Amino acid sequence: MYKIGSQLLEAAEQLESERNIPKQVFINAICDAILAAYKRKVPDHNVDGVHAQFDEVTGELGIFAPKTIVEAVTNEYREIAIAEAKELLPDVELGEILELDVTPDDFAEYGRIAAQAAKQIMTQRLREAEKDLIKQEFVGRQGTMMTGQIKRIEILNNGKPNVVVDLGRFEGHIPPREQLPGETYKVGSRIRVYVKELRESGRIPTVVVSHTNEELVREMFELEVPEIDDGTVEIKSIAREAGYRTKIAVYSNDADIDPVGACIGSRGARIQNVVSELKNEKIDVIRWSADPIDFISNALSPARITTVALYDDPAGRRAEVIVPDDQLSLAIGRNGQNVRLAAKLTEWKIDIRSETQIKGQPFGVGATTTVVLEQKDKDKTEKQAEVASPEVISEEPQKENVEAIHELPLQELPLEEG
Repeated sequence: MYKIGSQLLEAAEQLESERNIPKQVFINAICDAILAAYKRKVPDHNVDGVHAQFDEVTGELGIFAPKTIVEAVTNEYREIAIAEAKELLPDVELGEILELDVTPDDFAEYGRIAAQAAKQIMTQRLREAEKDLIKQEFVGRQGTMMTGQIKRIEILNNGKPNVVVDLGRFEGHIPPREQLPGETYKVGSRIRVYVKELRESGRIPTVVVSHTNEELVREMFELEVPEIDDGTVEIKSIAREAGYRTKIAVYSNDADIDPVGACIGSRGARIQNVVSELKNEKIDVIRWSADPIDFISNALSPARITTVALYDDPAGRRAEVIVPDDQLSLAIGRNGQNVRLAAKLTEWKIDIRSETQIKGQPFGVGATTTVVLEQKDKDKTEKQAEVASPEVISEEPQKENVEAIHELPLQELPLEEG
């Protein structure tokens, strides 16, 4: 055997520490590389049963091969003379097989070609080990949020940046389409990302992470809101246009807990943490309802809705919504963003028209349900007034939508939580 000492073991432990590759993988790769170099010496390049072995205690590396005991040797790589074998073990007989140390006295005799072969095998085995490690880590992390540090920014062939994030045991890549629009990413900055997919197109698999995926918002709210984490409050659906605006629909399984207030938090602290992480992206927290009329009305917040008609069209579910003239632009939103997000959130196609636009036009023909929301609220108020004493009836100003409370400056938010 060849005395290597502790250098090989130290190198294996360093590789395990720096690149998370188990030391045994490195040692096995070294043994296989040395074995390949040895086989190049064998005339037919094939010796059955030959193997390399490293002794961690003594620091010795050796090559061992099985040899058959014969009267006269015809192949020194496969056979051993009986006289020589008896010097090793006196009681051996012809035909027996001995496993012998065949390590060359000088590894340098392998020459340049043997060394090159050893290097190629080493590189290949380490690449395979790293590839397997990345796959194993990805399987356990796919579909979750991770916190990392931006390690470097690579410029792609199209001139756009690819952000590489150090996530501990592997690197995550944020391609241009998974980056927030207009965001400037800086090396060394901490960032939360959503682990999306694994690409195996190159020599080393690439873990793609996202800063725009809507599930990233869900993970952040689970982290910030204990009621979501324990299942008391559920996030029913999310609609996001990353970098601009997000709507989330929430529902409480406990009648005593307001789902919207739980997500906003005292003085808006909970939602502000999410908004800050998403670089001040606007977030609307909407109260989910099993009633599609209420759900659609809430989803179009902060616009005020007067009438909703629902249709079961062959192409899918459709809702026609009427709003006051001064609410039309608010309901549609800038470049149609508000109604677009509401449609995605509710999974209803939404058509919005103003009261002036609908005047003299047929409305609700063929609808399965038509509800006049403002009239419904008015009737409810009048009924309450009939049973109340005139002395205690007072006209209260209309309450603002709690869904929009997070848009107020912190100093204007109510002190009570929820």
